[in-house]
Amino acid sequence: MKLLRVGPPGGERPAVLDDAGRPRDLRGLLGPGADFDRDFFASGQIERVASALRDGDLPLIGEDATARTGAPLARPGKIVCIGLNYRDHAAETGAPIPAEPVVFMKAANTVVGPYDEVLIPRGSVKTDWEVELGVVIGRTARYLDSHEEALACVAGYVLSHDVSEREFQLERGGQWDKGKSCETFNPLGPWLVTADEVPDPQNLGLRLWVNGELRQDGGTKDMVFEVAEVVRYLSQFMVLEPGDLINTGTPAGVALGMPGQPFLRAGDVVELEIDGLGRQRQTVGQA
Repeated sequence: MKLLRVGPPGGERPAVLDDAGRPRDLRGLLGPGADFDRDFFASGQIERVASALRDGDLPLIGEDATARTGAPLARPGKIVCIGLNYRDHAAETGAPIPAEPVVFMKAANTVVGPYDEVLIPRGSVKTDWEVELGVVIGRTARYLDSHEEALACVAGYVLSHDVSEREFQLERGGQWDKGKSCETFNPLGPWLVTADEVPDPQNLGLRLWVNGELRQDGGTKDMVFEVAEVVRYLSQFMVLEPGDLINTGTPAGVALGMPGQPFLRAGDVVELEIDGLGRQRQTVGQA
């Protein structure tokens, strides 16, 4: 299934795409105030939605309410990110291949819709792009023993844009979080695709364009640490909860790794996609 949220910022409603690609309203099924959040995933509502979709019991959402697609997750409990997780990206930045996953956090309020504006922070000169596979946790994960257990904790996958300010990240005290947590720095969506529709998360192509020029063109097969290992590993150090988001790293082609390549500026247009997970488009503005 493809789960999405439509409507103005702060007023999104949960929906699911039918076989014809039309959004079906889930408010009547899930109840007033329901959203794609911790409670939704923790209570096993995905199967309930799937059953209602099969039965044809969900009303269509009118076009007036679908003018904007929001992020397919209400604010995640936390966003955990994996750095240098593609061999070619590590090489282009001059970093060694990590022996263990490089882990950092990103503020949960960075999440915006897939077509919303991305804002360059005040004082920024090195705002960069990163197309990433996002993993949405569907059940509590702690001290997992195997990759099978890890994948069983995944609710679905999502296209994630891990926008990064490299000076803030690398030159302002060595705290990666500062370069990752600026407002609008995590466009997400358009859909959350449930895990049953992604049989192999290590067989997905990722691409990103800036002003129509292809900058990133990679595949999840090139991850240093695969999705299952990332989830298992993280569960040894923190409790992953339903509705948490993991950004799993980016392939080569970022501005940081290409000397002379300009970073993002106001007016630029960034487009990105992952096989089966949809496409995003953002215009860059100034905070």
